[in-house]
Amino acid sequence: MAALAPAGPGDAASSALDELSLNFTYGAPGPGNGSLSGAWYGRNQIHLFGVLLAILGNLVISISLNIQKYSHLHLAQQEHPRPYFKSVLWWGGVLLMAVGEMGNFAAYGFAPITLIAPLGCVSVTGSAIISVTFLKDNLRASDLLGLALAFAGTYLLVSFAPNITQAISARTVQYYFVGWQFLIYMILEILIFCILLYFYKRKGVKHMVILLTLVALLASLTVISVKAVSGMITFSVTDKMQLTYPIFYIMFVIMIASCVFQVKFLNQATKLYNMTTVVPVNHIFFTISAITAGIIFYQEFLGAAFLAVFIYLFGETNVGQNTTRFQ
Repeated sequence: MAALAPAGPGDAASSALDELSLNFTYGAPGPGNGSLSGAWYGRNQIHLFGVLLAILGNLVISISLNIQKYSHLHLAQQEHPRPYFKSVLWWGGVLLMAVGEMGNFAAYGFAPITLIAPLGCVSVTGSAIISVTFLKDNLRASDLLGLALAFAGTYLLVSFAPNITQAISARTVQYYFVGWQFLIYMILEILIFCILLYFYKRKGVKHMVILLTLVALLASLTVISVKAVSGMITFSVTDKMQLTYPIFYIMFVIMIASCVFQVKFLNQATKLYNMTTVVPVNHIFFTISAITAGIIFYQEFLGAAFLAVFIYLFGETNVGQNTTRFQ
């Protein structure tokens, strides 16, 4: 990544660019770069730790989503159903989701977005198995094929992911936050979000695609802010204190707010539709949103992973073909 010439010894933008130049190793030659060979593990142990955290976190999330779905089914069978947010069982699912998201939160501090986001495939698989076993949802042969393809796509996405080492400091986040790419992206995202929210609130349109698109738009902000907060905490522990910068608290507020509204819209989707439909479709939207956010905000990229993306999304689409509405 080319760095601009410094404008002066104390110039913050120049310092940030110099820092970014040192942080990135896009396509750097060397054994094991961008592969899952033994050399890859030797060179990317910190990334592997992030991958393991993401896998465990997504397993917990799959359990939490099914608990929330079960609470909706249980309440619907009552003669005078209470609001779902008054259910202890539903709050138990929310608590488990928070625990799982903490695993993902930590994972983003150790590995790139383009490496962690596709691992949500674990939550799709786990949710499908749990929903079939305990909620009596249907799982067809095409769903099993889709799960297999999703795993294959995940493997290829991880294999093609570049060997990126990036230390997220407050200065780096500030530089990205005011970049023109991110500002244009945010304007477009806000416009799309407002249009969808108009149809959802004013027109009463609660189609799954609208609900999950709202979730995905919020998820892009969540991913950006989670990686920023997690990265700055990690940087503070390993190098210099970053928690005194205002950008840390700005990102923290964005992270909390976007997570809260994500839960709101995702919960509405799980209430109206089967888990074997909602979870795979939501993960497709989330993965696209997260990878886009990683490319635009953190300037990550996937290199030659087009085949992997195609296989991955095709597999997820097969899992989410059943659109039976829950009445």
